Amino acid sequence: MKTTTRLMAVLLLACSALAMALDLDSAKSQGLVGEQPNGYLGVVKATPDAVELAADINAKRRAAYEAIAKKNGATLDQVAILAGQKAIEKTALGTYVKTPDGQWVKK
Repeated sequence: MKTTTRLMAVLLLACSALAMALDLDSAKSQGLVGEQPNGYLGVVKATPDAVELAADINAKRRAAYEAIAKKNGATLDQVAILAGQKAIEKTALGTYVKTPDGQWVKK
């Protein structure tokens, strides 16, 4: 439970720290990006801003996942997959998520 709480806190900080032309909530609501089971943000419709936003968020997520994995004796993949599950669960209805078979669907 501690790991999940820490993971979510780090994710929220990483996502809320962004101050770009396109923020995460706007990009999700516009259908440009969506959550993936692997714990990283995926680009649904490739625009320069969406690609830049996803790359920035994913770099921050990876760094957070690495720190959490190291601290808890887990692998990067274990942490990322857990984060992906949590992110998909918390994703708002009407925004995109990627299914395990690789299809983008609206939640």
